[in-house]
Amino acid sequence: MIKTLHTSSAPAAIGPYSQGKIVDGFLFASGQIAINPANGNIEDDTIEGQTKRVCENIAAILKEAGADFDSVIKTTCFLKNEIYGEYFSSKPARSCVGVGDLPKNALVEVEIIAKV
Repeated sequence: MIKTLHTSSAPAAIGPYSQGKIVDGFLFASGQIAINPANGNIEDDTIEGQTKRVCENIAAILKEAGADFDSVIKTTCFLKNEIYGEYFSSKPARSCVGVGDLPKNALVEVEIIAKV
């Protein structure tokens, strides 16, 4: 069974995708950028501030799935800073990719796979 995940505590999808899918006890979450779910805007223009907002959005998705950062198995990151390490202390497997452009001119995007 596949369950589509949605929480108003994280940004709504801005394209043809969902916040995440739960399949056989695993959460496959879409990449998160630094959108404040309360107003749909990116409010910080630093990579550090945007990374913190991204991690807060991921925390909301994990909470909705009944999980937390220690449940994260794999991340794919589009960033260049150390804020990420403050949240993912369990050191999941990771890919990090340099990109030329992200939605809404965001500076960072992170997607996760977690056991729920």
